[in-house]
Amino acid sequence: MTWDVFNIMGIAAFAISGAIVAMEEKYDILGALVLGFVTAFGGGIIRNLLIGLPVHMLWKQEALITTALIAIVLAYVSPDRWINNYKKWIDFFDAVGLSAFSIQGAFYAVQAHHPLVAVVSAAVLTGIGGGIIRDVLAGRKPLVFRGEIYAIWAMVIGLLIGLKVVQQGWELYALFVAIVVLRTMSFYFGWQLPLRGLAEEKKPSANIPAES
Repeated sequence: MTWDVFNIMGIAAFAISGAIVAMEEKYDILGALVLGFVTAFGGGIIRNLLIGLPVHMLWKQEALITTALIAIVLAYVSPDRWINNYKKWIDFFDAVGLSAFSIQGAFYAVQAHHPLVAVVSAAVLTGIGGGIIRDVLAGRKPLVFRGEIYAIWAMVIGLLIGLKVVQQGWELYALFVAIVVLRTMSFYFGWQLPLRGLAEEKKPSANIPAES
């Protein structure tokens, strides 16, 4: 029951974030629905393809699909001031979704007896895959590749579960809380990975000296 609550919170948060991005890009209601659903479920679909789970399992999650639909529609019709207030909390709920989905993805891979690299990949793709698809469809640079510490927390989850450091139920809950706290601290304090860009080359002058 507790994991169901986590999943619902994560699905709602990711769905609303997709809808908000759609509104920021001035998409219509169809665009909001598409971005909301791919943000909420895209990571799980990629994970299923990666570790061999049936993709059609998505269609059996009627409660989560309904949750995402309601969240998207409510976000789309909400006054701007409500959305601006929600944005203050979206990073926290996003941390909840990241932690819950990454643990879920890693656990599925372990149950399928996949190697460590597959467990870590399943954790990462489940946690961040939907956000990457959302940003690509919205024509934005994916947030997770711009220095912010985000995917690292999903990788930590995958390693701890894949190496069987965390196995018991209470350990999973403790890991969930720890990652939510760390992710919240990382955006609150502005923790970032090293970021490097290449300097632009100077183009040669187009001025051609006049002949004497």
